[in-house]
Amino acid sequence: MTRRVLYLALLLASPLLEAADKPVLVPDISAREVQIRYSFTGTQLLLFGAILYPGGRIPDRPANIAVVLRGPVQPILVREKDQIAGIWMNADSNRFRSAPSFYSVASSRPIRDLVDERTAAIYELGLRNLQLSPGGGALPEKEQRFEAGLLDLRKRQGLYAENSNGVEITGGVLYRATINIPSQVPVGTYTAETFLIDRGKVIAAATRDIQIDKSGFERFVALAARRHRFLYGLIAVIMSLALGWVAAIAFRRRF
Repeated sequence: MTRRVLYLALLLASPLLEAADKPVLVPDISAREVQIRYSFTGTQLLLFGAILYPGGRIPDRPANIAVVLRGPVQPILVREKDQIAGIWMNADSNRFRSAPSFYSVASSRPIRDLVDERTAAIYELGLRNLQLSPGGGALPEKEQRFEAGLLDLRKRQGLYAENSNGVEITGGVLYRATINIPSQVPVGTYTAETFLIDRGKVIAAATRDIQIDKSGFERFVALAARRHRFLYGLIAVIMSLALGWVAAIAFRRRF
């Protein structure tokens, strides 16, 4: 009986013993919450932490770090404009069922030098490995064209970014990376993922959540638009008509 209990205890403890032989990431973020006010012009988030090696022994060949800050996924319709009869018009469109509203990756070395294509696709490391989930029904050439267009658009908006030398590792233990947050960043719960990579494999990972939300008058307007859509739309129309009427009166008096 005693031997059986001891055997069961060893079976239960084996995962913990195995985990003790692997390094552990201890990540943190400079701010767990970002408030967007009327004067918000963007900010920077510092993602930092430490690598805890078994027995405190740093290997002769230190591992590499990749950090990813990902916003909530959302459906998106991408429209393609073309010049028809001298006028730029919407010529074609493609819908994506889910795409990150924000995505930024920083690494100590280029992603292609850290992992193979399969591993990069599994962990969605790098812009070219994002799983954008197109709506389907379109030819592969069209989907690829619209995916490239979506990536280019969001890179120009500052919502997608990739920095192949954005992680600094000190002493093989401490790491830090800076992620730029643009002024037009969408609100929601963001996930900061940290990956420890060695010899082409992810050997440790950790996540932290960040809340980006509106505050003050902006929060009041956003909540009103979401909870009272009809009333919000009616007030917006009335305000537009009133401003147009005031502008017309001021224009007549001036001229």
